[in-house]
Amino acid sequence: MEMSPAFTLSVRPDRVAVVTIDVPGEKMNTLKADFADEVRAILQQIREDTALRGVVFISGKPDNFIAGADINMIGRCRTAQEAGALARQGQQLMAEIHALAIPAIAAIHGACLGGGLELALACHGRVCTDDAKTLLGLPEVQLGLLPGSGGTQRLPRLVGVSTALEMILTGRQLRASQALKVGLVDEVAPQTILLETAAQMALRERPPRRLPLRERVLAAQPGRALLLRMVGKKTAQKTRGNYPATRRILEVVEAGLAQGGRSGYEAEATAFGELAMTPQSQALRYLFFASSEVKKDPGSDVSPGPLTAVGVLGGGLMGGGIAWATACKGGLPVRIKDISASGINHALKYSWDLLETRVRRRQISPGERDRQLALISGTTDYRGFARRDVIIEAVFEELSLKQQMVAEVEQNCAPHVIFASNTSSLPISDIAARAARPQQVIGLHFFSPVEKMPLVEVIPHATTSEQAIATVVKLAKKQGKMPIVVGDRAGFYVNRILVPYLNEAIHLLTEGTRVEEIDAALVQFGFPVGPIQLLDEVGIDTGSKIIPVLEAAWGERFRAPANVVAAMLNDDRKGRKNGRGFYLYGAKGRKSKKQVDPAIYPLIGATGLGGFTGQQIAERCVMLMLNEAARCLDERVIRSPRDGDIGAVFGIGFPPFLGGPFCYMDALGPGAVVATLRRLAGQYGTRFAPCDALLQMAERDERFHQMAPEALK
Repeated sequence: MEMSPAFTLSVRPDRVAVVTIDVPGEKMNTLKADFADEVRAILQQIREDTALRGVVFISGKPDNFIAGADINMIGRCRTAQEAGALARQGQQLMAEIHALAIPAIAAIHGACLGGGLELALACHGRVCTDDAKTLLGLPEVQLGLLPGSGGTQRLPRLVGVSTALEMILTGRQLRASQALKVGLVDEVAPQTILLETAAQMALRERPPRRLPLRERVLAAQPGRALLLRMVGKKTAQKTRGNYPATRRILEVVEAGLAQGGRSGYEAEATAFGELAMTPQSQALRYLFFASSEVKKDPGSDVSPGPLTAVGVLGGGLMGGGIAWATACKGGLPVRIKDISASGINHALKYSWDLLETRVRRRQISPGERDRQLALISGTTDYRGFARRDVIIEAVFEELSLKQQMVAEVEQNCAPHVIFASNTSSLPISDIAARAARPQQVIGLHFFSPVEKMPLVEVIPHATTSEQAIATVVKLAKKQGKMPIVVGDRAGFYVNRILVPYLNEAIHLLTEGTRVEEIDAALVQFGFPVGPIQLLDEVGIDTGSKIIPVLEAAWGERFRAPANVVAAMLNDDRKGRKNGRGFYLYGAKGRKSKKQVDPAIYPLIGATGLGGFTGQQIAERCVMLMLNEAARCLDERVIRSPRDGDIGAVFGIGFPPFLGGPFCYMDALGPGAVVATLRRLAGQYGTRFAPCDALLQMAERDERFHQMAPEALK
């Protein structure tokens, strides 16, 4: 059976040609190399019809223009030359669109990203809809690449070098109003008249757009050199040399501006080919595929139960964040129960503040803010809970209290209700121990702050029903989260691999290593913050509750250095929340400058002189995390290496350019991981002893990702 074409041509009575992009059988339009002949044939027809007055490129999909190029094409390339040829083919096609003798206009609704935006840039004009779904950007840097079909050359000439660099280096996506402001689009129109607006634009003579004076100054040699130097310095500080794409983006943009278009396009294609072969890009592309798979994974083979309304128990920081995610991201009515009215007000204010910020940034209207806020209500009893499908419990980490919550919910809610506990350490089986319907009790572990952290752990206990798993996974996705299903063992997955890493940082402290040296070493390795700062952020008091639970379950390899945490808490040091932890924080809250408190060294009994290199510090902390991750897979705490990688990257900021713990161990090789752990065990003790699973893998020279995506092979 012959496939329908992805590109079709029609001609309007006003002699404006319309090219409709509608990739058959796909929800999103993506560009594939196979479409080149189709597009060329259409361009030939356009060139031959001398009566045509203009051409509009528009999508046949209801909610996207073109979401980018098909990344699988890159995975199939075996050499930099092959990947570079792919970029040159894209450049050539865009050049043919740009060379049309009649005006070509891109009519954009929905996602217009990567290769989609490069096609729009090749047109002579652009109009987009004012819809919230409409986003324009070049996100290739997030895959360790740069735009390869002319984006690095056309964007600076259209919007100016500083705006273009900001977009290409960060992958930032612009909404319609922002795109209009910077000159990326010429007009914004309602979706109902998008095609008509584009056609009129094609028929109209438009004066060429002049860049603002500031951008013209920056495009000239002295201004450009200064800008590139400043941006280069800032980018290097941020990426610490871990993301080679950013350096290449600066080089390629400069080549085009300094030496002209031809040199720029050639530099772009060459850099694209070389970046496609880097381990960083392979790891980032693997993560892209892995996170797409997790988003599609239903968590269970059984269909989910009803999901029309949700309840939240507890109006604290977590409860407020969960209510916001449920209502404002998921569009579900949510009712918060707290023991006091002030708790409910606190939770409502949490959502108000987040929504008000979006209004201020003109991302939503005041009316939309009010509509979303109206989905959240509060109560100090169980009124309004009778018809809730899922109740998420976010009360204190106290087993008896959580068991009491289960009993109350079973008495006051519908028989089908699912009780989901946001516990970070208590076994779900213990929480369900006295439940009348234990099959409807499950864990749903969010990370703080809820609005920023994408991961949630879904934790069924031994008798949780498959339907409860499917329902909670569906709810998590509605909340905009990435759910992984993990085993009901102490620490679940994320905290279990995190605690040995944090404990080792404390060991290093007691051995005389300075706080700032430890944090700098792990930030250089690629974590967003160092382990000591992370302890301060999470709260030393919170850590003190989790660590003993894990030590009780898994033995002395989870033991924190004697009395360090106790000494900190006895001195009223909880971390950022009370302004003093390992660091001291100024009075102005999160934005204030922090500084290490020298008083902590005598307080925790630091001995020795440190003297470790950054590499040695990072190795000790990270190796324990890798070893524990391998144990978690072996014990079926996680269902797959993929889930383990996603959990670490999106739950604790494991360096994305390494692809996650399992991807990283595959890159190192099991033999090298085991050898390093054995060396460290000889130096620092049995906590570093490699687990049996790693020893067996080293013996057989196996990899975790046997069925790896193209990007890992």
